[in-house]
Amino acid sequence: MKLGPKAAAAALITSAALALTACGGAPGANNPGAPKTTTLTLGAVRDMTSWDPAQAHVGHVLQPYQAAYDSLLLREPDGKLSPMLATAWKYNDADTQLTVDLRTDVTFSDGAKFDAEAAKANLDHFKKANGPQMAQLTAVSDVKVVDADTIELNLATPDPSLEFYLSQAAGLMGSPKALGTESIKTEPVGSGPYVMDKAATVKDSQSVFTARKDYWNKDNQKFEKLTLKILTDPTARTNALVSGQVDATLLDPKTGKQAEGAKMKLVTNQVDWQGLLLLDRDGAKNAPLKDVKVRQAINHAFDRKTILDQVLLGQGSPTSQPFGKESGAWVEELENKYPYDPAKAKALLKEAGYETGVTLEVPSVPGFETQLAVLKQQLSDVGITLNVGAAITNTFTSDVAAQKFTTMYFSLFQGEPWVAINQIVSTKALYNPFKNTTPELQAKIHAVQSGGEKADELAKEVNRYVVEQAWFAPLFRVNQMYYHNDKVTVTPQIQQAVPSIYNYSPAK
Repeated sequence: MKLGPKAAAAALITSAALALTACGGAPGANNPGAPKTTTLTLGAVRDMTSWDPAQAHVGHVLQPYQAAYDSLLLREPDGKLSPMLATAWKYNDADTQLTVDLRTDVTFSDGAKFDAEAAKANLDHFKKANGPQMAQLTAVSDVKVVDADTIELNLATPDPSLEFYLSQAAGLMGSPKALGTESIKTEPVGSGPYVMDKAATVKDSQSVFTARKDYWNKDNQKFEKLTLKILTDPTARTNALVSGQVDATLLDPKTGKQAEGAKMKLVTNQVDWQGLLLLDRDGAKNAPLKDVKVRQAINHAFDRKTILDQVLLGQGSPTSQPFGKESGAWVEELENKYPYDPAKAKALLKEAGYETGVTLEVPSVPGFETQLAVLKQQLSDVGITLNVGAAITNTFTSDVAAQKFTTMYFSLFQGEPWVAINQIVSTKALYNPFKNTTPELQAKIHAVQSGGEKADELAKEVNRYVVEQAWFAPLFRVNQMYYHNDKVTVTPQIQQAVPSIYNYSPAK
């Protein structure tokens, strides 16, 4: 899919993680045309560690912030960008300055006015707060107030994903009076459709919100009450959905069977891909990985469809590429670039001089034990030993950056091309810890960065390069399985495991 146009766009809707409400007496209950519920209860995967908007994350961890915070831009269900707090935005010819026009009729829940000074305060705070998505504004060198309703974002280098980021964590706007305070960590203060009911909110149990009376856009405020019920265990989420304690929640292929048996409705899309990350492509710590033939042999060793059917009950699509279908960088002929071919895998190992075998060391990843066991068996069939070590811990991110792992099995987001490049390909990417690159690849990456409207098409060349060079061994894209009852209608959100909060409506 494409990033939004450089001049302002049209309608709205974002992305994140939600789950919905059980019952709730709707006004006019005797009216057959009245909504079935005015409450929404969502089975959330985790609680927030902080409600400071600068600590917001992505995907299903972004969704709770949408209750209290508007963003500058919004994503519609199909990924198009639309105005929200920003009414229009435009780049200069060099793509190094983004001018953003702002609404003039918005206030925060504490009464503070939203204006250019408030927008600048939020963007500056986001850059300094060391949040999980702080990299979203890395390219922004400074933010200037032009007038009361206009700001300029000056970029050190072009960033094709900046508009996308302004619909995500970086675009969330909190009251400038509350930014940086201790209180905003436990009680959000934004301009969004809902305000937290602090008395009803219980840490690690539920977060409760009520509709804000003076919210500026009633079309986005579809419920009188919103509850995020924290249910970390998928079985608990399933039971809560089936029993009517929640209206919607994220499940998996196994628990989804129970939900389907209870006549729950499914919305699904493919957000992540799973597979091996062959990180040490220069052979710094595992010499065989330097040879592209070894990496290609690893790819040919896997019967992707069988693994998908056995482990995830067929809920996904086998693939050989790390860029998703909706990203704009997906290439059809790469989908089956490495078909299951043990004989070819053995031949490639022999050509590379590793006929006697190769050993791969990977960490154990909680939740992926079955996948690792199957991969271990299929690799052994072609002469590759997969040793599974200790489980990853809460130091996982720093361990990856410190080159602790030469290979690992993981699930990664298939985002916008520039987002994906900076996550898994560029020398700044977390999942390229050995900073592997070549002049040819750097030229392709630079072309994407400066490609403007052609960036997605140019990103296909980056995709082709990393697939042909076997930087990864993708297995499949996974179906995200989001179920809801008949009290609400839900529209799926592209590239999100769970829909945006704006994608839910009371059923008629």
